[in-house]
Amino acid sequence: MATLTAQSVPETKATPAEKRRLLLLMGPPVLALLLFFLLPLGVMALYTFQTGTLGGEMSWSLETYGRFWENTALHRLLWRSTVVSFQTSLLCILLSYPIAYYLVFRAGDRRMTLLTLIIIPAWTSYLLRILAWKLILGTEGLLNTFLLWAGWVDEPSPILLFSKTAVIVTLVYVWVPFVALPIFAALERMDKRLLEAAADLGSPPWYSFLRVTLPLSMPGVLAGFLSVFIPTLGEYVTPLLVGGVNGIMYGNLIQDQFVRALNWPLGSLMSLVMLVALLPLFLLFRKSDQVLQ
Repeated sequence: MATLTAQSVPETKATPAEKRRLLLLMGPPVLALLLFFLLPLGVMALYTFQTGTLGGEMSWSLETYGRFWENTALHRLLWRSTVVSFQTSLLCILLSYPIAYYLVFRAGDRRMTLLTLIIIPAWTSYLLRILAWKLILGTEGLLNTFLLWAGWVDEPSPILLFSKTAVIVTLVYVWVPFVALPIFAALERMDKRLLEAAADLGSPPWYSFLRVTLPLSMPGVLAGFLSVFIPTLGEYVTPLLVGGVNGIMYGNLIQDQFVRALNWPLGSLMSLVMLVALLPLFLLFRKSDQVLQ
């Protein structure tokens, strides 16, 4: 019986020219990351150890940490914002997946045209799209006009405006196109011959979807989920315009601490706490993505 012997592969070292080329390519992005991300984070972390408001007498202590720890209202608001972000991300996935599936498997040559039509609203101003939903959900908006025409209400009223529901509806509308793109890309990369093989083996379409299509598209689903969950957790513009008091989120209080209260130590600490709260979820999804691959 022939035996296989492992042959050692000689290691290749990068030449000085390749090292210079790598430094030239990676230098600017690394420098930009250092200047515009890591350095501001470091400055913000230093602010958390100070006390007092901006422009007043500043001293170094852990007083801000103690105040944040004792303020359970901030903890509840962070949890509430996390739930809103999770609900928004989940709804975006549920709405985007059928769209991406249709574009890949049913649209044919029209897929790129339809995909462009889905993305076109994202080319307009973000603020303009939010204000449009404020008009739709308002007293004289499209929703109340339809309800009056259908005879379901006797007088117009802001049924959904200035509530948590209005925040979720608006955020879902804004982020659906950005979730459909990674799912579309994942489904587009999938080898369609796997579905043909499953059909030849007698698998019904719904079972092929559960065992073949859905698992292979999960990297796109996870990427879409994170692309919505991370920015919406710190969202403050949408709750400010359509949420009102009932739809306030964690990002609104952070913005208030920096702009109105001028309490930069507390605002910095709240921002860092939100960042730390995102890390376990990011690591979990990264581990899940590695397992799927």
